[in-house]
Amino acid sequence: MAKTITFALMDPPYETAATTTAFRIIDSALRKGHKVNVFAYEGAVNLTMAGQSPHPNPVKGTSAEEEEHPNTKDWVSSLLKNHGDRLEWINCGLCVDERGAADTVEGPKRGSPKEFAEWVKASDNTVVIPAK
Repeated sequence: MAKTITFALMDPPYETAATTTAFRIIDSALRKGHKVNVFAYEGAVNLTMAGQSPHPNPVKGTSAEEEEHPNTKDWVSSLLKNHGDRLEWINCGLCVDERGAADTVEGPKRGSPKEFAEWVKASDNTVVIPAK
């Protein structure tokens, strides 16, 4: 039986392994048919920034193409493309404004902690991945 799971993410991209773990859990829940809500708060609003780009690794002497460095915006886009009927993503508008992170990939919506509270009440479970 499908459940609704709400996630609160707080870490900015590339700062901790918690973000990668959260993406894996979200993907797994979606693949199992669950509905997933993601509320990006604080630095996590940068996960969807459209301006992210892959980079080379000068230490190893590899190009951006050889390095195949993933960007979180691509992970979010892929999740929305493949599971958009069961995935909602809201970036905290206050956090977006503070960080100048309004230019996002297609799909995430702007919202507030009010939507997060509504999601929590309506969800079967809530997972909070806090920043350190």
